[in-house]
Amino acid sequence: MEYKIALIKGDGIGPEITKEAVKVLNTIGDIYGHKFEFNEVIGAGEAVDKCGDPLPEESLQACLESDSVMIGNLGGKKWDKNPLEKKPVKAIFKIREALNVSTNIRPITLRKGLEELSPLKSRIIEKGMDVIVVRDIAGGMLCAQKESGVGMFGREASDLEYYNEEIIRKSALRALNLAKERRQIVSSIDKSNVLASSMLWKEIVNETSKHYPDIKIKHHLVDNAAMEVILEPYKFDVIVTSNMFGDILADELSQITGTASMLPSAEVDCNGKGLYTPNQLHHPDESIIGLDRANPIGMITSAALMLRYSFGLVEEAEAIENAVDSVIECGYATEDIYTEGKILVGTEAMGNLIAKYLNKLSNDSYKLYNKKVI
Repeated sequence: MEYKIALIKGDGIGPEITKEAVKVLNTIGDIYGHKFEFNEVIGAGEAVDKCGDPLPEESLQACLESDSVMIGNLGGKKWDKNPLEKKPVKAIFKIREALNVSTNIRPITLRKGLEELSPLKSRIIEKGMDVIVVRDIAGGMLCAQKESGVGMFGREASDLEYYNEEIIRKSALRALNLAKERRQIVSSIDKSNVLASSMLWKEIVNETSKHYPDIKIKHHLVDNAAMEVILEPYKFDVIVTSNMFGDILADELSQITGTASMLPSAEVDCNGKGLYTPNQLHHPDESIIGLDRANPIGMITSAALMLRYSFGLVEEAEAIENAVDSVIECGYATEDIYTEGKILVGTEAMGNLIAKYLNKLSNDSYKLYNKKVI
């Protein structure tokens, strides 16, 4: 099969980590007989500097004409004072709108061998953590009407927390379908004790879930949920929530693992076309840019999500995830996940190791298959 991928390398460490993701995807292509055609398009900070626009029309069209879109890290201090329309992050907003993606999917897991990096106590972490956050990205105050001006008490501003049943139902359906393949628990997070938008959210989630009788729905107020995911993260399976609540909770859960730079993110439309980025889209440490010190695993596992959700290549996605696990279990680590006794490697070496283990796992599977046939 052939797949066309629009690639925006992004800012900061973006070019370094996307290079390793491309390497791993090409290895998958060689093993499984797929061809991935990467179309590098200008976007984010590079486009702001060269074109004065975070996503020029030509770049947007390239994204629309591709089977999927991959983006590295966005932004940096250089563009902090730019108006919103000239900020690198605006590129992702424009792609979301054009692709009509409505939900963000963030798998958040605690990988074996890295438990000590979590800030939580071992008695909590030892019970495991495997959560998928389904966050709406089509509604809420981040996307809706904004006003600012001067009123009776001086300067004032407001952001409308707007939702309708169609927007909510899309996220609910995505969460319910994901839960079918997991532990069949969906935790819906809202603030329905005081917000009209959350009351509607809860109502639509309940209505939608009636078509999924095997899925258990749990409702949590967001303030309680913020505490519960720390006290008992192992009790959560699939979380579905609004734009703002999801933005905050997903980052909280990511930090619980202690390995935020290793986590992926997917934004998928109803037809499976998607936008894939590392979970840590805005990397805070600019001192490592260009020094072969960044962790590429978040971008690589995002590529695995692309194979799974956009291309339906589940076996290939699992192969990447298994290769990542193998490399970590063998003790290799970039500096952000390094502890005493591990083997410190750089960005490129980590990509090479994952590609190497993909080939090894492929060869081992081939040998096992032939042994069974014989």
